[in-house]
Amino acid sequence: MRQVVLDTETTGLEWQKGNRVVEIGCVELVERRPTGRTFHAYLNPDRDMEPGAQEVTGLTREFLSDKPRFAEVADEFLDFIDGAELVIHNAAFDVGFLDAELGRLEGRGKIRERCAVEDTLLMARQRFPGQRNSLDALCKRLGVDNSQRQLHGALLDAQILLDVYIALTSGQSEIGFASDTAPRAAETVQFVARVADPSLRPRVQVTSEDAAAHAARLAVLQKKAGRCLWLEIEQAG
Repeated sequence: MRQVVLDTETTGLEWQKGNRVVEIGCVELVERRPTGRTFHAYLNPDRDMEPGAQEVTGLTREFLSDKPRFAEVADEFLDFIDGAELVIHNAAFDVGFLDAELGRLEGRGKIRERCAVEDTLLMARQRFPGQRNSLDALCKRLGVDNSQRQLHGALLDAQILLDVYIALTSGQSEIGFASDTAPRAAETVQFVARVADPSLRPRVQVTSEDAAAHAARLAVLQKKAGRCLWLEIEQAG
């Protein structure tokens, strides 16, 4: 079976608001083994990056200005993925953006017309219900090295997701969960907070740098986990 692990980076969180794909990274697997074949492209979106997206990816409009547009790499990209099963974390996000890009071109169709799609976020939620299942959280839980992931990059994230996918779809004993000894009962530590005057409340002044970092973190959660409650609350307000 041929599979392609895929990730994208974008100018913002919503393609419906005109945000565009700025980077695509793909890694090919055959029979669950990397073949060494990859596809990678930076893309000129013809628009500014939203602040949160720029903070997360490190990409700027200036850097992307001399890169090809999606239309120029579309056929090469489609040739690479055609007929494969795509492995994507939070597939609705990436597929939505790619379908929006394909929709600007004639006769290219949609991603799911060309490929089956396996969503590792849904897989992780079934295996680890009620837990954080972002890519970083899964790396920590499954013992996948993501120490090089200082910024989000599509090809690097696809390579990391490959390792996460293999771990998710392997037997538990293969990733270190099997044990001959019974688990020890969790130790409970009781903590009681004491405040001299409960009526006093600290006042915190938020700097512009803090606000930008906060927005960037919410963008990461929304993109990789599929939902960010804090962001939903802010938008509702």
